[in-house]
Amino acid sequence: MNIIRLIAAVFLPPLGVFLTVGFGGAFWLNILLTLLGIIPGIVHAVWIIAKNDQN
Repeated sequence: MNIIRLIAAVFLPPLGVFLTVGFGGAFWLNILLTLLGIIPGIVHAVWIIAKNDQN
């Protein structure tokens, strides 16, 4: 499942975050970051996925 979330994070960052944490604060922050620029959205999505993978 991690590879699917990472691929989703690269092509559609909010989807990768949603698959990881659902409709939380991180999801809405990622939408804002993605609207400001695709690179900050991707970085945030990968960070959220990696952080939750460790738990």
